[in-house]
Amino acid sequence: MLSPVRADTILVAAAASLSNAFKDLASRYEHAHPDTRVLTSFAASDVVLRQILEGAPADLFASADQAAMDQAQKAGVIDAATRRDFARNQLVLIVPADDPLGIQTLADLRRPDIRRIALGNPGSVPVGRYTQAALQHAGLAEVLESRQILGQNVRQVLSYVERGEVDAGFVFATDAAIAADKVKVVQTLDSPVPVIYPVALVARANRSAKAADFLDYILSAPGQATLARYHFAQP
Repeated sequence: MLSPVRADTILVAAAASLSNAFKDLASRYEHAHPDTRVLTSFAASDVVLRQILEGAPADLFASADQAAMDQAQKAGVIDAATRRDFARNQLVLIVPADDPLGIQTLADLRRPDIRRIALGNPGSVPVGRYTQAALQHAGLAEVLESRQILGQNVRQVLSYVERGEVDAGFVFATDAAIAADKVKVVQTLDSPVPVIYPVALVARANRSAKAADFLDYILSAPGQATLARYHFAQP
């Protein structure tokens, strides 16, 4: 997590799937506000939450699902009045670009020759929770349980597939898009739980006075346009 810094620095703690988009948002905000720095850190949403609960400094928390933000709100570590949904994503099934197994649909994962399937850990990673719900909805959860390779965040799952260490994996569409030369999207999944990202200011006494302005920037038309460049949709 990030260390204490100057008062004109905004500390943003966010889900791993937001890495590219939020780095761009931070750069654009800094360009428009030369007197302000935006420092970003990324991990699985539950990990970020745990760090905040343990007292790590952060001014703004952006989660990949409502469950992690609900926990933050219940624990009183965010300002609930500032909580907003700011982006929508999709869950996709991906394979290595040179997929030797010829996987074409979700149903193909039932085949006995498909032995290693990566997904986020449902106990600590939003993409894992979305995946688990989608697999249960499709009647595949029990069938695939013995073949699961669990990742600690969505970028780790993406990396497994990129390197061909697994036969297939489940990531967000935005993650697949940044690795389009290394992975192939097989299918977009029907998610029983909408893939909606919430953001809120962290409740702490020495929170940056400019954090609220950065949150407004994320929600603004320019902020939403930047998110759209990374294939996020409006909530």
